[in-house]
Parts: sequence; C-alpha cells; structure tokens
Amino acid sequence: MGPDRRSFCFVHAADLHLDTPFKGIREVAPFVADALREASLEAFDAIVELTLERDAAFLLVAGDVYDGAERGLRAQLRFRDGLARLARAGIASFVVHGNHDPVATGWSAVGAWPDAVTVFGCDEVAVVPVERDGTVIATVQGISYATSATTENLALRFARPAGPGLHVGLLHCNVEGVAAGYANYSPCTLDDLRRSGLDYFALGHIHQRRVLAGGRGTGDPYVVYPGNTQARSPRTGELEPKGAVVVHVDDGVVDQVEFVACDRVRFAEVPVPVADLADLAELEERLAELGRAELDAAEGRSVVLRARLVGRGGLHRDLARPGLTEELLRHLRDEAGDRRRFCWWDEVIDATAPAVERDEVRGRGDFAADLLELAEALPSRPGDPSALAVDLSGVPRTLAGSVESILSDDGRLAALVDQAVTLALDELAAEGP
Repeated sequence: MGPDRRSFCFVHAADLHLDTPFKGIREVAPFVADALREASLEAFDAIVELTLERDAAFLLVAGDVYDGAERGLRAQLRFRDGLARLARAGIASFVVHGNHDPVATGWSAVGAWPDAVTVFGCDEVAVVPVERDGTVIATVQGISYATSATTENLALRFARPAGPGLHVGLLHCNVEGVAAGYANYSPCTLDDLRRSGLDYFALGHIHQRRVLAGGRGTGDPYVVYPGNTQARSPRTGELEPKGAVVVHVDDGVVDQVEFVACDRVRFAEVPVPVADLADLAELEERLAELGRAELDAAEGRSVVLRARLVGRGGLHRDLARPGLTEELLRHLRDEAGDRRRFCWWDEVIDATAPAVERDEVRGRGDFAADLLELAEALPSRPGDPSALAVDLSGVPRTLAGSVESILSDDGRLAALVDQAVTLALDELAAEGP
C-alpha cells in the first residue's frame, strides 16, 4: 500500500513585516534596533526551515510580508531566496499582500518568482491546486489588497470549488470582535467565512494567535490567525511567543493546529509589587533578578523588557521624585550592556500608589480633601480646546509640540493629573496635621 496522500501538513504564517526599521529604539539603542531588524528576517528563515523539516506540502503567507511601501531590497531578496529554497525541495508557496504592502503601491525588485510560488493578485480570487505524486491533495485560493485602506469584505468572494482535496482560503482581514486596536480593513464576520464552504481559512492582520473556529466538515472550517512572526513593540498583543502554525491534515480533514515559535527577540512586561521592598536599592536588585529570569525563560532569545511597578507603600514617595524612574532605567540599561543576547529595559512604569487612601482623604473635610475634589472635577476628556485652555504663545516649538501632544491624549493627561495629585497628597501627608 502506498503513502496516504490525504494525510499531510502545511505551514501558515502571517505578518512578517520584514526589515522593520524600529526608528524609536534606534535613537537610544542602535544595537537593539539592529537586532530587532535582523530578527524579522531570521524569523522568516526559521519558518522556511520549519517547512522543510516537517516536509510540509505548502507554505501560506497571509499578508504584510513587508512593513511598508518602501519594501527594502534586502527584505525582498531574503523573501525570494527563502521561497526559492522551498521550491527546490518541491514545496509550493502561496502569498497574499495586506494593508502594509498592497499591490498598487511600493517598488518590487523581484521580476519573476519560481514556478512553485503563487503571489495572488488583487483583481479576483484565484484558485490553485496543490499536487503530490500526481494527486490533487488541496486547493488554495486567495486575493491581495490593491490599496492599503481596503474596506471591501473580501471574504464574500470566496467559494468552495468543485473537486477533491482540502480547500483552503488565504486572506488578510479583520474578523469582527476578535481583537481591539487593529484597523478595520477587509472587515468580515465569522459567518461570512463559514459561508464559503472551505475547510481552512488562513488569515493575517491580527498579531495575536487565535483559532476562531475549528470543525471537521464543510461549513465548519478552521479559521486561524497565527499571529505575527516576530514581536514588534511592547503592546499587549505582542507579549507572547511568535512564529507560525503547522496544520496537520488526517485523511483529508484538518486534525490539529500546532504553534511553533520562530521568533528571535521576545517582548515582555512584568508587574513588580513594591509593598515589601525596603528601599530603591532593593528595588533595583529585584528588577535585575526579574531581567535575568525573563532572559532564562526566553529559550536562548533576547528580551525587550518593561517593568510596571505596582502596590502601595513608602517606596512610592521616592519613585515620585522627578527623574527617578528615568535614572533607574538608565542604570538597568548600563548593567545590561550590549551583549549579543541581551535583556534591554524598554521602560520602568511607576504605577504605585501612596500609603494614604484617597477614600479616607475625601471624608476628612480638610485642605487635602478640597484639593482632591478639585482635581477630580477637572474635565475627563480635555481634548476639547474649550475644556482646558493653555496659552502656548512664546513657548519653544519643541516644548509646545509636546504639550499639545499631551493635551490631545486623554490617557496621558489624566495620568499626569493623577501623578500631580499623588505628589501633593504625599507632601501634605509628610507635613502632618
């Protein structure tokens, strides 16, 4: 009996964002920015290796191959060379473009792709069969974005074709209700995807792993976001291992979706309680320990780390001193150095609270209570110019720009007001009755 051609695997990746420049980090830590820029390319290399190691039938890349319209030469050649390696091994690749790298914008350095590579166009959904040993084991259909701000529900264009094999759709889109904070490009619902009749939808755009649906029959497809291949910032959605999924097909039906980490640098945020810490020296020791622990847990990868100091206690007063957390951050960075495998401290956030309880202050009827009442009466949404007027005439342009940025950001302004109230209450508490 020959091999079971209806049992195989394929690899699904998305949101490679190859050669992302990381301009903000470059200003303070060029070696970290360089490592992150290389990490996006090395993560793709790891996905190619994974596809070869698993003898996958094909690789799917669900959009945002590049980070922007500029599409650097290095990124394009690295992507071409990786797909060429797969083609030489007889493994097909299928690619769609998303909102970061739409077809109609950007420069392409690659005039022709290997025969085993399909880059889907933006005019219509195309359907391509996948064969092994002369037998069709699957079809893959997909469509790319023509322009960045694609608002058409492209999912409605997909339909199950006639013929044997697993039927797969490849799409960069925003499924309703999955995750906040992502642009609503090619918006669709889970029911829209189900109505296609396909067996597996390989999605991109959301940088978090999500298996939205999984069944064993027509009309109940697997719908999967693999997340991005390499974390790009300390945002909540980036704080997890990144890579690709290996999709296992048993007797023509999707049986398992297996995540495999392929990233090279991890982002992490750790809460650090301060209530039991005696002084700043002990806090610095605790942070250094946490940095080493995160590095050990990263399985050989580097780490970009953010600490959030939480809790109440006497240490709060020291942390509220102007420039204190910035000085602590500089010390941690100096201690970390610029080793090849590093723990880079991105930020130390002071979210501690004073020992004094605000509810208790409100009921005292003294000056502190009046101060708290006045602060809490400030506009909750001061983005309206009439709500909080600030005269910036005569202020240096760079400083005025910073102030305007703060005033337009409700969250930042509220945090600054809260910090100012905390400092005032601390000072009043220190002076005594």
